[in-house]
Amino acid sequence: MPLSLSDPNWYPIASSEDLPFRHVYQGQLLGRELAVWRADDGNVNVWENRCLHRGVRLSIGINEGQELKCQYHGWRYANQSAGCTYIPAHPADAPARRIENRKYPVREAYGLIWSAANDDKAFAPFPGAEEHDWFALRPMPVNAMPEDVVAALARLAPDDQPADLLPGMAVRLDGVTYFVQPVDAGRAVIRGLLAERPADAILALHHYNEVLTRLRDRLERAAARKPAPEPLQPLFEKVSVDLATMPDIAVPRGNTLNVVVKRKWRTADGVIGFELADRDGRHLPTFQPGAHIDLHLPNGLVRQYSITNGPGDLSSYVIGVKQESASKGGSKVLVDSVREGDVLAISEPRNNFPLRRDATRTVLIAGGIGITPLLSMARFLDKSSLPYELHYFTRTGESVAFRSELEVLHGQVETHSGLGRDAIKVKVADVLGPHAFANHVYICGPGAMLEMVQETAAGLGWPDEAIHFEYFQNDKVIDSSSAFDIELARSAMTLHVPAGKTILEVMRDAGLTVPSSCEQGACGTCLTGVIEGEVDHQDVYLNRSEKASNTCMMTCVSRAKSARLVLDI
Repeated sequence: MPLSLSDPNWYPIASSEDLPFRHVYQGQLLGRELAVWRADDGNVNVWENRCLHRGVRLSIGINEGQELKCQYHGWRYANQSAGCTYIPAHPADAPARRIENRKYPVREAYGLIWSAANDDKAFAPFPGAEEHDWFALRPMPVNAMPEDVVAALARLAPDDQPADLLPGMAVRLDGVTYFVQPVDAGRAVIRGLLAERPADAILALHHYNEVLTRLRDRLERAAARKPAPEPLQPLFEKVSVDLATMPDIAVPRGNTLNVVVKRKWRTADGVIGFELADRDGRHLPTFQPGAHIDLHLPNGLVRQYSITNGPGDLSSYVIGVKQESASKGGSKVLVDSVREGDVLAISEPRNNFPLRRDATRTVLIAGGIGITPLLSMARFLDKSSLPYELHYFTRTGESVAFRSELEVLHGQVETHSGLGRDAIKVKVADVLGPHAFANHVYICGPGAMLEMVQETAAGLGWPDEAIHFEYFQNDKVIDSSSAFDIELARSAMTLHVPAGKTILEVMRDAGLTVPSSCEQGACGTCLTGVIEGEVDHQDVYLNRSEKASNTCMMTCVSRAKSARLVLDI
């Protein structure tokens, strides 16, 4: 039977020894080139061997431990998910969630790396696989049809001990199990396993290498006398320019994933850590540093929490929750009611606080629970050996959250506990210093601290585009006393916004589906373009330049100073 691109069988595509530390191996199976690499956590990835941007082989890319970086334009892909985590040409945007390389199933067993064309068939050990301590032979590439290679291997058996043909192009004879890796219609690789480790491994490797070399030479002479078979032609899906460059911010609230609380622990005085994992043990979706999830709580509330994980760590998400006596039911129900083993719903990660990785100097400034997104940023920078400094301000030494995670970082990490407001301001000014080219600062913490750091940075000459911040909530008092009209340019609708109602509420009442999340003007989900009119900005998401430009607004809290606003909706 001729080879098929959809062949459901599993085949060995590499040996475990082909995947040393921080290496990328070029594998081949059924006409496809594969990038095969082991992450620092031991996970083996088998991906289509091309960057989604320009098709450059990822096998010549850089294995950074938890991410694979394309050599050409620097696109990065995450361990486990193959999702794109960074596009250097768009450093201020989080890549769209849909940018994900094609993955192939993978198992590591018996000293070999196994894969298949698809997930249609579960991996199953070959007969007798569990009964021996297998020893892998050196692979032997052969320019011949895989079916002919299987037949030739079977003919190696003596007449009184016929070969045992196993499923998936495998042959067992005289204590050796041979597997034929179908590279293409006219090419194969022979991979062998000895049932026991030989006393003299080098001598055994030489012996079987000679046997397979003679077999290869006979097969290739015979193949040269035949018409060459047509190569298999796999199809490749292209990524559009829009898909590659547009940030994908809005996530409908209805799209949720069920996760189980794998672990709950006190990570600091007043801070509880939660580890959330997929119920079926699969990896969770790709995220970028600075990303957060919507967590649906048992009491019906939805709250946002930053992911603290490092790159490619998708087995679970770790979040930090602050214990607050004045909680309106969010952190309180998590801390008091949710237990290990409980099942919760979360959104896919969303990133309104993306990290640039093209900075010559990156300064991370955290206050209290604001350490959570900055811990993730530090871990990403750490794995890529990029320079950064992290300054963490807390009330006491006991309130330093995720201390053990901070202690293993290699960058400049400093904690500052017990400082008053004036002392913090002096320290921040000393840390920042005058702005220099390609310097960026990221700030997360209490609102008063964020405003102080922004003012200090501006006073030192830091431009708005170099100051990045994320508020956990909007503490400002919202003035909803104004009334005005909104014209929705693309929807051809004019609506009246009365006092006491938000633009978001009015649009929903009119039957429009409008994305939102925090509805406090802090998360950026409802960001909307403004075509005409003057905006009364009441959010904490936009920076000063963005507000002054009058080209966008947050429809959940901001209003109009003019009688009419024309929105790009």
